[in-house]
Amino acid sequence: MVFGTSAGPVHALANITLDVARGEFIALIGPSGCGKSTLLRLIADVLQPTRGTIEIRGGPPSRARLAREFGFVFQHPGLLLWRDALANVSLPLAIGAWGRRHASPHRPEALLELVGLKGFEHAFPRQLSGGMQQRVSIARALVTGPPILLMDEPFGALDEITRDHLNQELLRIWEATGTTIVFVTHSIPEAVYLANRVFVFTPRPGRVQEEVAIELPSPRVPSMKDTPEFLRHTATLRRALAKSS
Repeated sequence: MVFGTSAGPVHALANITLDVARGEFIALIGPSGCGKSTLLRLIADVLQPTRGTIEIRGGPPSRARLAREFGFVFQHPGLLLWRDALANVSLPLAIGAWGRRHASPHRPEALLELVGLKGFEHAFPRQLSGGMQQRVSIARALVTGPPILLMDEPFGALDEITRDHLNQELLRIWEATGTTIVFVTHSIPEAVYLANRVFVFTPRPGRVQEEVAIELPSPRVPSMKDTPEFLRHTATLRRALAKSS
């Protein structure tokens, strides 16, 4: 992916090749500006690659986008301040009258319960903590039943305690829905704890420096973070990142 700017071309990504299996949880990690978020936007058909191809479930990203085969969760929740939690989660069903033309596999109320917000259906964003707002954004991304969830540092702005709790919640949601997740993070422990595989990116232009399989048992529990196996994986990723810099 090359961006044209007034100062000349910016090479964001180069020679990226990777594949993600159905129902897998993968993490992308690398230094700031290495193209991780750009890759998510290419997958989501927000950007078009300068060269090469992307295939999603047997077709181009444009087909997957129109079929709403992926949900997107950003670092900022992006909730509409004048809509309560239930109305924010329901928003994708209203856009383009999607909810009238398709049977949603999840009721918005059920998704709020799934993300641990039962009883907060009519709370407005100003009445919710940062972690609770991010839960609403995850529920909103899931409301059309997408088989793929793209997550761009969704917990990066949260404190460590809230982040750890939402990591656990995300794993529970992943197991309950069977969604394929592509997760961007700058946190090595977060990548190890969540993912089946981690792709380590080089500085710009971003390339896959290394693919690391995370061989930890499921379900993942917080006590794993103190085990030699967990520390071995974090050390492997640190070495790979040092090699890429």
